[in-house]
Amino acid sequence: MSSSDARPVTQIEFAALMERLGPFESNPEVAVAVSGGTDSMAAALLVHEWARRRGGCTIGLVVDHGLRDESADEAALVAQRLSTLGIKSLVLQWRGEKPNANVQAEARQARYQLLSDYCAQHGILHLVLGHHRDDQAETFMMRLSRGSGLYGLAAMSAVKEQADCRILRPLLTLPKGRLLETVKARGAEGVDDPSNENRKYARTRFRDLLTLLAAEGLSASRLVETSRRLGCARSTTEAAVASALARAVSLHRSGIAFLEPQMLGTLPSDVALRCLARTLLTVSGSDYGPRMERLESLLEKILGGLISGATLSGCRLVPWRRVLVICRENRPLPQIPLVAGRLTRWDDRFDVLLAQNLKMPAGQFTIGALGPEGWAQIRKEIDPIASGFPPLAGEAAIAIRNAGEILMVPHLGYLKKEVSPEMIVKCRFRPGNSLAGVAFTVA
Repeated sequence: MSSSDARPVTQIEFAALMERLGPFESNPEVAVAVSGGTDSMAAALLVHEWARRRGGCTIGLVVDHGLRDESADEAALVAQRLSTLGIKSLVLQWRGEKPNANVQAEARQARYQLLSDYCAQHGILHLVLGHHRDDQAETFMMRLSRGSGLYGLAAMSAVKEQADCRILRPLLTLPKGRLLETVKARGAEGVDDPSNENRKYARTRFRDLLTLLAAEGLSASRLVETSRRLGCARSTTEAAVASALARAVSLHRSGIAFLEPQMLGTLPSDVALRCLARTLLTVSGSDYGPRMERLESLLEKILGGLISGATLSGCRLVPWRRVLVICRENRPLPQIPLVAGRLTRWDDRFDVLLAQNLKMPAGQFTIGALGPEGWAQIRKEIDPIASGFPPLAGEAAIAIRNAGEILMVPHLGYLKKEVSPEMIVKCRFRPGNSLAGVAFTVA
């Protein structure tokens, strides 16, 4: 460890790092994800001091994944240590059946969901994660091994905007050694998860590889600097993509997109690929887009006028009236209960709210896709095509049912006679990934 890596992080340094991730409201309330390890403990200490100086407060959120017998005791110990340091804490439990395969990825997804849900429920706008420079270098190497392009090799963004909170990574430029010294200087201690040393996990093996590469002069700092430069290039590309999307794609309130192939053909290939990827992400509600080779193949067909229909990344693409319609693929979509007066999230794309205190038919209300049979049924009663709705997108349209009977298809104007149009208060397309996306923030 160099002498520069063995200094505690000062509050002046940390305030400057947070300033780059602003703006922040007066008296900010910030949540910090705390595993108990050195990294997250340092993040909790630094954020606590930073928020307190601004009249705000901090809560340390500890996730008990329940994957090991001792995990509950470990989570309780971390919460106790935070309390001893004057930091409010809470343990969030991952309940339900646990995976047998892809454990780390599944646990990470569950952890982020628990953390984000807590922030949303308690009106907390900022969630800080303790990722540091070495984590960034590992992410870069792992993505390089998978053949990632510009966006992937930019690694982790310092800010990630979500629907209900902002994920902040203020420590991405700092080495782990400085975080260790920060914890020591404040009389605290961190205990790293023993599973972090398990070589059956890819990240552990890449961590060991970085040690070997550093001996050859390819240090974590050099890898992260390369990633930073790629992040700058990604930001420039994203601006071009956002501009192109405004000209080439339009969204319908039902969650389908109309893409103009001719406009796509005027764009640089990389920008055109990104436009296509963003549109697929928005329409599908997926967290991640398709692999680059599949995207390139699809774009080639679109620009060559060779596409008569295709599916990719949970979407269906069909030519219609000189545009390309991109809609949700009609594979089994969730059919979930609707409770009057309670906002329901469907398919991670729509917010739906039924009115309370209205006369409605008794029974069990559900929301799901219209499906082939439902589409055939309502076409006998209305003509959605006349209003500009593409026929092949109808099967994936939202339908509200009562005991299996279709009551309403909001975006097609279908309403059963005995049902009041005031029954539905909200049916809003709010995808997890917006069309233009959130700008990548370089650390």
